Amino acid sequence: MPAVKRIPVTEPVWKELSEMRSAGQTYTELLEDLIEARKKDRLASDMMRIEEEGTFVPLSEIKD
Repeated sequence: MPAVKRIPVTEPVWKELSEMRSAGQTYTELLEDLIEARKKDRLASDMMRIEEEGTFVPLSEIKD
């Protein structure tokens, strides 16, 4: 069985987390969902920044 860790949070944060949970969802499952969503947001943000700031070469110009 994996180790159980405790994360102290303020009462307002606890209430917001409680409101975000689906019926029957554990806090571990909720946090896993939040982590995954954050990772996807970060990836999308990074991709947009790279597209805006990057210099790209058309594939047709790439030689073997």
